[in-house]
Amino acid sequence: KNPILTASGTFGFGEEYTPYMDVSSLGGIGLKALTPYKKLGNPTPRVVETASGMLNSVGLQNPGVEAFKHSILPRLTSLSTQLIANVAGACIEDYLKVIEALNDTEIALYELNISCPNVKKGGVQFGTDPVSAYEITQQAKKVAKKPLFVKLTPNVTSIAEMAKAVEEAGADGVSLINTLTGMAIDPVKRKPRLANVVGGLSGPCIKPVALRMVYQVAQAVSIPIIGMGGIMCGQDVAEFMIAGASAVMVGTASIASPDAPYRILREFEAFLEEQNIGSARELVGTLQVG
Repeated sequence: KNPILTASGTFGFGEEYTPYMDVSSLGGIGLKALTPYKKLGNPTPRVVETASGMLNSVGLQNPGVEAFKHSILPRLTSLSTQLIANVAGACIEDYLKVIEALNDTEIALYELNISCPNVKKGGVQFGTDPVSAYEITQQAKKVAKKPLFVKLTPNVTSIAEMAKAVEEAGADGVSLINTLTGMAIDPVKRKPRLANVVGGLSGPCIKPVALRMVYQVAQAVSIPIIGMGGIMCGQDVAEFMIAGASAVMVGTASIASPDAPYRILREFEAFLEEQNIGSARELVGTLQVG
C-alpha cells in the first residue's frame, strides 16, 4: 500500500509495536530472522551505541520457524499489511527448511538473509562470494512459493557484482544494505564493548554508503530494490527512491523511537504533496547525474 517497510531484526514480529503505532498503516513488516530451530543468539553485551548509530551482535536470536508458525504467525494475520519473512541459517539446507515451512502460510515475501555479520556460520559467508550467493539463491528459488528477495551485505568489494549474481540465479529482487562490520573498545578496560568483539553498524552514519550502493545496484540489475541504511525521516525515503529503490526499510530509527516508521511514512507523504508528486513510483531511479 506504500513503500515504507520495517527492517528485519529491529521490529520484532511486529506485534510488539502495536501499542505505539498503527502497524497496519505500513506497507509491510520485515519479521525477525527465522532459522529451522530455536537460537539463543550471542552472549551479552550485544548492543552498543556509537556516534550517529549503533553496533549489534544479537546473533539471530529467534524461537525457530515451527514455533513462530504455530504460536506467533496466527496473531499477525490480524495486521492488515504484508509480512516479510527473513530467512537465515548455517547452511543451504537450513534456508530451504525455513522456506518450506512457510510456503503455505500468509507470508507474502521471503528475504534471504545471506548477509548477517553476527553469526559464525552461514549468513555473510554466502553474501561475500558471488558463486555461493548464486547457488543459495538458485536453490531457494526452486522451493519458494513466494517472491524471493536477497539481502545483500555491504562488506564486499563490488555490491553490483553480488546483485547481478543473485539476479541471474532467479531472485525476484534485492534488499540492501545490511550492516557494516564494526567494533567498539572500552579504553579503560582495554576490552571490546561487544562480547562477540565485532558487530553490525547501523543508523544514520551508514546512510551515505547505503545510498551509494543502492544507486550502483540500480544501474546493474533490472529487478526491484528495497533500500535501507540510516533512514530517519521522510526525505531520507525520497533519497533512497531517487537512487533507485522501489521501497525502503526503516531499522535503527525504530529502536530510537518505536513510532518512527509511522512518523516517517507521514513525513514522506507530506514531501510528495509539497513536491506535487502524485505517486511515490514517480521518484524511483530519477537521480540526475551530470
